[in-house]
Amino acid sequence: MNPTTLTIIYFTIMTGPIITMLSSNLFLMWIGLEMNLLALIPLMNNSPNPRSTEAATKYFLTQATASMILLFSILMNFKQLGLWTFQPETDSTIMAATFISLAIKLGLAPFHSWLPEVTQGIKLNVGLVLLTWQKIAPLSILFQFYTLINPTLLILSAVTSVLIGAWNGLNQTQTRKILAYSSIAHMGWMVSILPYNPSLTILNLLIYIAMTIPMFFVFHMHSFTSITSMSLMWNKMPMALPMISLILLSTGGLPPLTGFLPKWIIITELMKNNNLSLATLMAMTALINLFFYTRLIFSTSLTTFPSNNNSKMYTHQNYKKNNNILPPMMIASTLMLPLSPLLL
Repeated sequence: MNPTTLTIIYFTIMTGPIITMLSSNLFLMWIGLEMNLLALIPLMNNSPNPRSTEAATKYFLTQATASMILLFSILMNFKQLGLWTFQPETDSTIMAATFISLAIKLGLAPFHSWLPEVTQGIKLNVGLVLLTWQKIAPLSILFQFYTLINPTLLILSAVTSVLIGAWNGLNQTQTRKILAYSSIAHMGWMVSILPYNPSLTILNLLIYIAMTIPMFFVFHMHSFTSITSMSLMWNKMPMALPMISLILLSTGGLPPLTGFLPKWIIITELMKNNNLSLATLMAMTALINLFFYTRLIFSTSLTTFPSNNNSKMYTHQNYKKNNNILPPMMIASTLMLPLSPLLL
């Protein structure tokens, strides 16, 4: 793709969520979401193959539907109150429709089915943008107006997302689908704490992004698209094995790694609010998540798969891809738990 075109596309992708976050006018928020949507589609469709075209089409249809519902809610609110912002007087049906549109954009259950399919059909670097930066704008709108949305609706969607993210991730062999279901589960954790302590939602989002970036970087550098391709990591880059194992355990929420922090504080906050059943259920689903991450580590690090290559070790070959951002991101994704008193 033309460098000028790429610069414009990335600038639009960066600008869209910033406009949405800084706006108090609902119409400007909607414009920021649309900028984000339309800029990402050329990146998805950059490689000329049927899978990426299908993924871009699915992404456009689902996001356009969500944008239509959101715009309809904004216009109905304007018709009712004459204001371009939601108020406590806004009808509950309008707020429910707004939440549905944002849930579609975030990939929250039961509107999640597009996310794994789209992530599987696109390149890993575009998948990183889809699963991290694209979540910021809808979450910022949800963060501003969560008090006007029925808490039962938020909790039901959060529990369903956590359960679906855990169960559906169990039988996946493609790394992009595993990361997509991981994203659905993490979104469920973020939304579950929103009615009680919204600042923990922001902290959870930042830690989720810090854990997802190094994982995508390792997968992208070595073209790991499935568990089978990851199983040959031991003879290509042995140093990547402990690195990816730690990141996966951290994403699963194993103490004393960074990923344990959001789960720990969210379960503590739920128990403070006498929501013991939800806290227990989410702790149990976190164990399911940890199980499939541990199984992924077992298949890549602790077993030697049959290989048809003559030379078993490739580590003597010069490796040309250097990545300076990976070491600090690796530290952030695994060793930030001692900073928890400062973060809280």
